[in-house]
Amino acid sequence: MSNDTETATGDPDPEETRQMVRERYGTIASDDQDCCGDVGIDVTDDGGCCDGDTDATGSERLGYDADDVASVADGADLGLGCGNPKAFAEMTPGEIVLDLGSGAGFDCFLAAQEVDPDGHVIGVDMTPEMVSKARENVTKNDADNVEFRLGEISHLPVADATVDVVISNCVVNLAPEKQRVFDDAYRVLKPGGRLAISDVVQTVPFPDDVKMDPDSLTGCVAGASTVDALGAMLDSAGFEAIEIEPKDESTEFISDWDANRDLGDYLVSATIEARRPPRDV
Repeated sequence: MSNDTETATGDPDPEETRQMVRERYGTIASDDQDCCGDVGIDVTDDGGCCDGDTDATGSERLGYDADDVASVADGADLGLGCGNPKAFAEMTPGEIVLDLGSGAGFDCFLAAQEVDPDGHVIGVDMTPEMVSKARENVTKNDADNVEFRLGEISHLPVADATVDVVISNCVVNLAPEKQRVFDDAYRVLKPGGRLAISDVVQTVPFPDDVKMDPDSLTGCVAGASTVDALGAMLDSAGFEAIEIEPKDESTEFISDWDANRDLGDYLVSATIEARRPPRDV
């Protein structure tokens, strides 16, 4: 990466990183790719997303079951996640759910089933092509209680204290200014509202060639934070009941993400949970 994409500290420039991420996922959306068409993803023979099996196999490796996959129309599941926020978000009928980095809408449509017609789901994504694709998928899924908004997850186009649950799936690691993401998630949550995120966490320091590699920065690798760093950011934002649980078994599919190195040596998927304190605290 050239020097004009770095800050004075040697870190990637935030705006340059956002643009690279926007371009990468815009291409994925426009080309109707899933993870198997993504740069740097290896082809495996052990049931991974990028083998000869169905997309459902890849989704099930992330924690979804066959019913989840079958319940959403084709085109929404691009295989870009690293977990299943539905499994621990405990969404209930009537709730308002916000998905950070909603992509083509897979997790939003699953959330819509959990909150029923009386609830509402908002997906926010900064990639115009993804938002357009997701809006097309609303019709395919007959999901009247789902909407998609164009915007950055660090500057959410959502009103204060209007959301019951914030979910996300392997997107916060892509944000160059993560503290702003958590600050804004706190802002939009109602008092007592909760955060339920699947993302990758860094287990050991990355080599320099990974940290500054554009593919790693935009491919859910180099932007990962440590558990301690994420906990500190959530605490600074005001959250309580913070729980970050690494999933050691996730190294199996993470190891398939790169043909040139075993990313399971550096990364693991984790569930990230926290709560905005109730009004009287």
